[in-house]
Amino acid sequence: MNARSSLMNRFSILLFACAMALTFMTPAAAAPALTFKFTAVNIPGSSQVNAFGISEAGVIVGEYIGSDGLPHGYTLKGKTVTTVNDPKGLGTFCQGISPNGSAIVGYYITSTGKNLGFLLKGKTFTDVPGPKGATVTFVFGVNDSTEIVGMYEDKTFKKHGFLLKNGKYKTLDVPGTNGVTTVTGINNSGDIVMYWDNKGPIESALYNGKTYKIINVPGSSNSFAQGINNHGDIVYWFADSKGIHGALQQGVTFSHFDDPKGVGETYGFGLNDNKQIVGSWGKSTFQGYQATY
Repeated sequence: MNARSSLMNRFSILLFACAMALTFMTPAAAAPALTFKFTAVNIPGSSQVNAFGISEAGVIVGEYIGSDGLPHGYTLKGKTVTTVNDPKGLGTFCQGISPNGSAIVGYYITSTGKNLGFLLKGKTFTDVPGPKGATVTFVFGVNDSTEIVGMYEDKTFKKHGFLLKNGKYKTLDVPGTNGVTTVTGINNSGDIVMYWDNKGPIESALYNGKTYKIINVPGSSNSFAQGINNHGDIVYWFADSKGIHGALQQGVTFSHFDDPKGVGETYGFGLNDNKQIVGSWGKSTFQGYQATY
């Protein structure tokens, strides 16, 4: 598996639904009068940048393609870029950062071309291999208690969400799904967001530790919840007849947004409690952004 095809692993998981027929599910809710201001996330010398997570202090984590053509993780604090490479990886993808900034999670490409999750605290990398029987692991979210969420693939190639808490794994599958659940975010209260496919439109859910609640973006054909902050606000990307857009959910209210440079091809990935969202826009190549509202 080459670096560029590996780079697209996350997006192949996320984007496969966009080729499906677009079927509107529910009428759109009235959007509040929010204004989103966008700033590009630039990494010098990169050919592609994705922004996936942001801490309360505004530290951004993500992935970029360097001049060597390989994927590298990074942190961006103000204008200071720090490259993050798992020493065991052929390529590294930082996917999430805890609200207090003490932990970073993501995954790396192994020598056999597979993906394996990691936790980074300080300068120490720890593998997150997933539950017993996992063959591939992606890690997407972490909170201040170092509770970790992600997705793993089993020997039958089915995809399951998971929670790693106090050293123990719990598989999270939305009831009724056929082995295609991806868990993407967790806040400090333990609320978890995810999306799944059951041979139909992609749908999203909120899990409170006991029950799963459907939380699709109104008017969407496919809805991908990506992150949740400590206020319970949720960031998404979703598909409709006009393309792919970001969405912010606050209570029962949804606000749609597009980066002005990527109208109809904007993805929302992470958010914090300070009205900051990060994501990417693009089709074949991606540019990261930070948005305030």
